[in-house]
Amino acid sequence: MKLNSAVFLTAAAVMFAAADARANLLFDPYIGATVGLGGATTFIDGDSHTDMAQSYGAVIGLDIPFVRIEGEYNYLNDKDITAHTAMGNVYLKMPMLIVNPYIGAGVGAIVDGDVDNGPSIDSTVAYQGMLGLTFDLPVLPFKIDAEARAFYAPDVFSAAGEDADLLHYDIRAKLRYIF
Repeated sequence: MKLNSAVFLTAAAVMFAAADARANLLFDPYIGATVGLGGATTFIDGDSHTDMAQSYGAVIGLDIPFVRIEGEYNYLNDKDITAHTAMGNVYLKMPMLIVNPYIGAGVGAIVDGDVDNGPSIDSTVAYQGMLGLTFDLPVLPFKIDAEARAFYAPDVFSAAGEDADLLHYDIRAKLRYIF
């Protein structure tokens, strides 16, 4: 047997053995990272202002057969506003084979942020909704999520005596490592 064949067979045996060891677990803990691109709209007294925006984040969670529970940190950034958020999310999943659709909702808070040439962002409650697809990579301990997300925070800062609301929406990719 050639060395290349022996290495290939050994690697295949290790990967399939690891997959079988995880197959009987009911709860899958995970950590992950997200990146998104979209837009952010601020609403002040009936007027709105929209800019391109991006988001970066980290997640930690627990994947159960029909539900996923997750804690999430996000950094939201557009031309005028930066914000740090902490969210708790719940996802309802439809398990299939390799591609699994899901819908989710989250509640949390903006914990810090500021507006260029303006006031700082107030710590306030925030809400979000998600709709996406999970791509399950067979044998590997990774899952990839592609999702559309809308984030809303009321009264994030005051401008000229009026409260401003923030709507951030984006398309995200999330890479999760399953323990």
